[in-house]
Amino acid sequence: MKRKILFVDDEPNVLQGLRGMRNEWDMVFAEGGEEAMRILEGDSFEVLVTDMRMPGMHGAELLELLKRVKNKYPEIVRIVLSGHSDQELILKSVRTAHQYLSKPCDAETLKNTVSRACALRALLKDETLKQVVSNIDTLPSLPRLYQEIMAELQSENASIESIAKIISGDVGMSAKILQMVNSAFFALPRHIESIAQAVNLLGLETIKALVLSAQIFSQFENKGVSESFLEKLWSHCMGTAAFAKVIAKEEHLSREMADDAFLAGMLHDVGKLILSTGLSDKYSAIVKRAGENGASLREIEQEELGTTHGAVGAYLMGLWGFADNVVEAIAFHHTPDACPAKTMGGLAAVHAANALEHALGPEGMKMEEASLDREFLDQAGVGEKVEQWALACESAIE
Repeated sequence: MKRKILFVDDEPNVLQGLRGMRNEWDMVFAEGGEEAMRILEGDSFEVLVTDMRMPGMHGAELLELLKRVKNKYPEIVRIVLSGHSDQELILKSVRTAHQYLSKPCDAETLKNTVSRACALRALLKDETLKQVVSNIDTLPSLPRLYQEIMAELQSENASIESIAKIISGDVGMSAKILQMVNSAFFALPRHIESIAQAVNLLGLETIKALVLSAQIFSQFENKGVSESFLEKLWSHCMGTAAFAKVIAKEEHLSREMADDAFLAGMLHDVGKLILSTGLSDKYSAIVKRAGENGASLREIEQEELGTTHGAVGAYLMGLWGFADNVVEAIAFHHTPDACPAKTMGGLAAVHAANALEHALGPEGMKMEEASLDREFLDQAGVGEKVEQWALACESAIE
């Protein structure tokens, strides 16, 4: 069955380059926002690709189109083609677009981006859940961190260093800032995984515009899942990130792979945050049930939702344009054997770090209960290294 893609674009080069995809995609073209909405009302699509500026379609119409599609058809992946003169429009659309591609956009980049978006959709089978997750545009921060960042940004003495420190302590803020800095609008040669680097590259004024005007950060509202659950989640994610980097260094992985492992470790449980945001009451009941009967949270998620927090997190981070190896580590951090590649890389580091943090961190879980897949690690050639990693991680805590 062909994938259905709606293009709101009149660029001859783009249209010409897509001809080779006619056997794989069912492509429909609209010349403006109103025509696009009429088409959407009569048919279903997986991806919307729209140019930010077209003859006859001004910025306000584009923003209205993205807003209407997000509200009415949240499951559709929304990709925007933008030029460097469009900064003001981009800042206004950051909460309605999933990804940006810079113009001129070559056909190969567009093909790969759309194909990846379509492949990601297979991670979530349930259409309602897909709608809920796709509709999320910001991940909530703990109130104390949210208040800290707002106060710092409004201070006359705001500094890049203090802003980076606050953001790097929060999973939701980190994910959103990295989504923005890695969007094609900034045209960076490689993916940025470091929060300090991301904040430096964006600069104080852009950060202020994104946070104070575009409101890309939000504060956790105490409904459904408790704040203490999220406090523990933040602590575990940060600990896992630190351990993943320790393991990557122990295995002499490249700096880029170590940075990826740290980022994937920080985001590995972001699916829990997403579910707490999008399905607060239902997920609260799932968390409560897991705590009462001793079953694993993942088992109850699968039973109640037909999926797990790993797949949910990978889906949204993939939509936001995070690198494939980071998305893979998020998706399979509990089930690395389900991943085709059995190698020592980011996934192995995050899988082991997750188990070690449960054992060595505040939970103090027994190692045999920490769901470490020794068989996978043996296949990756590092099964005998776990004790060595544990010692290195313990040293890092001290």
